[in-house]
Amino acid sequence: MPASRHNVTSIDVARLAEVSQSAVSRSFTPGASVSPDTRARVMEAARKLGYRPNAIASTLSSRRSRMIAVVLSNLQNQFYPVVIETLSQRLQKDGYHVLLFVTETEDADELLVELLRYQVDGIVMASTHLSSGLAQQIADARIPVVMFNRTSQQGRISTVSSDNQGGGRAVAHFLADGGHQRVAYIAGAQDSSTNRDREEGLRAGLAERGLRVVARAVGNYEFERAAVATQELFGSLVSSAERPDALFVASDHMAFAAIDTLRGALGLRVPEDVSVVGFDNVPQADWGAYRLTTVEQSAVPMIEATVQMLLQQLEDDAVTRDHVVVPVQLVVRSSARLPQ
Repeated sequence: MPASRHNVTSIDVARLAEVSQSAVSRSFTPGASVSPDTRARVMEAARKLGYRPNAIASTLSSRRSRMIAVVLSNLQNQFYPVVIETLSQRLQKDGYHVLLFVTETEDADELLVELLRYQVDGIVMASTHLSSGLAQQIADARIPVVMFNRTSQQGRISTVSSDNQGGGRAVAHFLADGGHQRVAYIAGAQDSSTNRDREEGLRAGLAERGLRVVARAVGNYEFERAAVATQELFGSLVSSAERPDALFVASDHMAFAAIDTLRGALGLRVPEDVSVVGFDNVPQADWGAYRLTTVEQSAVPMIEATVQMLLQQLEDDAVTRDHVVVPVQLVVRSSARLPQ
């Protein structure tokens, strides 16, 4: 009696396709070694029998969940939806899937318990609200972890970041060469490595041109906070001799808020009165309303480095410490005056 659709097993598929049960398993495992002819026969047999592989059973037998947790704290920043989409597609090529955690909590113990409950194979941490101490706890639990778009000097933690200091320095040189004398800065999260490195690069680059940061406010990588920060920097300075003539913003997301505030609430022209430069080069930076000059950090090579680190650690069954810094480039549009 033929098996019903509800209790068809890989053994039934193997018999119909005249292959081994392991060949059936490999045919449904992305990246596994199996000939095109064998895979085609297995897939045809599975179609005829209505067979669907059992992901839970596969997890129990292999002791791998095939899930990678991605921890984020801010999906408003347009850089991270691009990262999630690209990272998910890249991991799926190797048979892994993304389990997304969006958290505002700073309770590392609470989040660690949640992550361990799902028995994920690896973790990508891209949250600015969580300390590298949590990443170290995860590594201590022998779970591969990579800090994405962040750096850390603590323990056995692998990191992938763009050249944030180099980007800040490039912005400083660009603005100085454009004749700007009063450069202000809107910071992201105060304790994040990305913000620290971008600001250090800006200050170092300005010093190389005999300039300094004349004013600073904190936007915390949030749109509303960045609008308030712009008001703080420019709202009380009615004299053009006092107000900044250039503004470097630690992310494009905040730079959009700054431009809206400068033009709307403050009645200033961009770039005639104030040049604005961001960081990320998200797709919206090229929109006609902004045409934002910005530093591009390339998501694809950052994600490739992240995935390679995770897969290597899984293959070696060892948590390692590696650091990759991806080069950046300045993308010049029309939100900042050009050097003569």
